[in-house]
Amino acid sequence: MIEVSHLTKKYGANYAVNDLSVTIEDGRIYGFLGPNGAGKSTTMNIITGYLAPTFGTVKVNGHDILKEPEAAKKEIGYLPEIPPLYPEMTVEEYLQFAARLKRIPSGAGKAAIAAAMDAVQLSGVQKKLIANLSKGFKQRVGLAQALLGDPKVIILDEPTVGLDPKQVLEMRQLILSLKEKHTMILSSHILSEVSAVCDQILILSQGRLVAADTPQGLQEKMEETSSLELTVQGSKEPLVHLLERLDGIERFEIRESQPGEVSAVIREKKGQDVRPDLFFSLAQYRMPILSLQRVRESLEDIFLQLTQETEIEMSEETETSDPVKEEEDNDGNL
Repeated sequence: MIEVSHLTKKYGANYAVNDLSVTIEDGRIYGFLGPNGAGKSTTMNIITGYLAPTFGTVKVNGHDILKEPEAAKKEIGYLPEIPPLYPEMTVEEYLQFAARLKRIPSGAGKAAIAAAMDAVQLSGVQKKLIANLSKGFKQRVGLAQALLGDPKVIILDEPTVGLDPKQVLEMRQLILSLKEKHTMILSSHILSEVSAVCDQILILSQGRLVAADTPQGLQEKMEETSSLELTVQGSKEPLVHLLERLDGIERFEIRESQPGEVSAVIREKKGQDVRPDLFFSLAQYRMPILSLQRVRESLEDIFLQLTQETEIEMSEETETSDPVKEEEDNDGNL
């Protein structure tokens, strides 16, 4: 288990991570999702001990990453966005080198390397130079390095970046196969990637945690925020008058259409279905329905909505912040 409590990382007056608290439970795959600059890599670097936080704590299986760094790091295998590979080495030589760095006893090193290569399907290329491998196989070598020592937690920073579609699918399968023995954390800015493999999705924006839910929970949110797309025969004014009178509508937007037709995107109030009332009202106005369909918001829509809301909040906080207090805070951190 990883316990992250009030984690904060500041660079001057700028927050890379802002008061992040989250608990990572054993035996699950967690996805850190967010746009570039959201704080995903910074959070992972702090969890692995590569960076020190400005405030807050990280405990890995009860070991504080700052107070007990060696014990905490033994529990973690880490694959950064750019794998730390030596192209002049063969795969086998590199993993032997990594095993020595991790202080794996020499008697157990050969078996540990064989197990890691078998887990990521590298057995056929162990004698090849890393420089001659494809991007996908280089990523597997980096993952094998992370698996050495059989750590409880595997952290992957953008594990599919730069891979072709076939390699992406292969990496997904590898990640899912490792779930039986390891708790896994991976970061990405690609929604489909995270939702395909993760049990829990954590959305970061501006260094803050803006949502934490299962893929199913996010799906339910999408259903709650569905809209209706309507096209009728008629003109704009009577349609606007009609829609303004329906109680179940939260808001609507009229869109241009072909001559003699008018379209609208309708957002219903939560728990409402206005289609029956809409049908009878349009019949009274003698406006035939040409098309009516429900449109679910995608994960991308929810992601953009959450991250944009955070950007607005951060902008408002910056505008209303006390410059005197800000100066005092900065002085206190020197």
